[in-house]
Amino acid sequence: MSLLKKSQLSIAVGAAGILALSACSAGSLGSPDEQESTSQESTTLSLLVDNSEQTVAIANAMVDSFNDAQQEVVVEVETRPQGAEGDNLVKTRLATAEMTDIFQYNSGSLMAALDPAENLVPLTGDDYMSAVQDTFKTAVSIDDEVYGVPFGQAMAGGILYNKQIYADLGLETPKTWDEFMSNNAAIKKAGIDPVIQTYGETWTSQLFVLADFHNVTAQDPDWAQEYTSNNRKYANEPAIRGFERLQAVHDADYLNKDFASAKLTQGLQALVDGTGAHYPMLTFAIPAYLELSEDAAENIGFFAQPGENADTYGLTAWTPAALYIPTTTSDEKIEAAKKFFAWTATPEACDAQSAALDPTGPYMIDGCSLPDGLPTAVTDLQQYFDDGNVSPALEFVSPVKGPNLEKITVEVGSGITSAQEGAERYDEDVKKQAQQLGLEGW
Repeated sequence: MSLLKKSQLSIAVGAAGILALSACSAGSLGSPDEQESTSQESTTLSLLVDNSEQTVAIANAMVDSFNDAQQEVVVEVETRPQGAEGDNLVKTRLATAEMTDIFQYNSGSLMAALDPAENLVPLTGDDYMSAVQDTFKTAVSIDDEVYGVPFGQAMAGGILYNKQIYADLGLETPKTWDEFMSNNAAIKKAGIDPVIQTYGETWTSQLFVLADFHNVTAQDPDWAQEYTSNNRKYANEPAIRGFERLQAVHDADYLNKDFASAKLTQGLQALVDGTGAHYPMLTFAIPAYLELSEDAAENIGFFAQPGENADTYGLTAWTPAALYIPTTTSDEKIEAAKKFFAWTATPEACDAQSAALDPTGPYMIDGCSLPDGLPTAVTDLQQYFDDGNVSPALEFVSPVKGPNLEKITVEVGSGITSAQEGAERYDEDVKKQAQQLGLEGW
């Protein structure tokens, strides 16, 4: 799935510090014996992260705070490219035993593709892991071993909505699909597009299917495991519901007229302008819509995609990236890395991240809280985590995802293909990837 290019961040360079250091006399730096003693007392760790401005800002803030808090371990940040080039670099460095002492990488199925049992140090029995939330542990676990600690915040798939429209029409946020469709009927009667779709960027068409996974697993807790073993299908209940929801909003004529060509920014603009009421979307889009309207921070809310039953209503979450220790790290440095990980799993580490960038989702560490004054959608999202009504998205609990889902969901959402036919085609689409992964049962 493509990712939105977020707003450019201004990251300061420590030139003043360099100038101040160069201005110091040799004596002020301590004698050679003192310098050698200091270096012997600390262990230096290298941390590899992707070079997005957001990632670098978070990494630098965490490392600076950790380094200032103690003397035993010094962490230094290195960067790598993003995207396919960065993925290949990570895999190559692991394969050639040239990986840094710690590295940042995706959780979920992409982590599973790194062959964790061979390449990553397990953290399963470490005391600090008790502070890491179970939803995240699921996304960094293979065969009962846990391999990573959270880096950054979670996001979710669901419905961004215009709160002013809801207030004007006297609507309440829905907890069932029937309630959602009833709201859509009232919104259409008021002359407003009930559901925004933006198939000009085809990846956005997947949300009704992907964000429905909490509803799938609520009905069948073993669905992901059985799907990975080829014992569950999207063409059958409960998973077909996501495709049916996509078809339902089209057949009811609830979409914006330009849904086939509109793009993400146009969809967000319609949402903040109030010409559209609901936009199925990932919450990482929050920073983008904040730039489009002065009142968007307060006026745009978020709710999880409703399912069949209000009693099992909850959220499909995308877990954050993780920090890992490669097995090539020396025993001494593994111990030092785990000291850094223990600090990472604390509210102090979360506060350091929040100071660097306003959070757009919850931290997955117990005891961490979000600062005041965040957009309404962020606090709406946090409530699901506080209530424990969260399931990880399928890609974090199964490696099986076909390459053509977004093409199929565009066709279903456009009325070209029925939900049943689309689901059956997607079941065929995933076979090649499952076979390439060598999964049993395929």
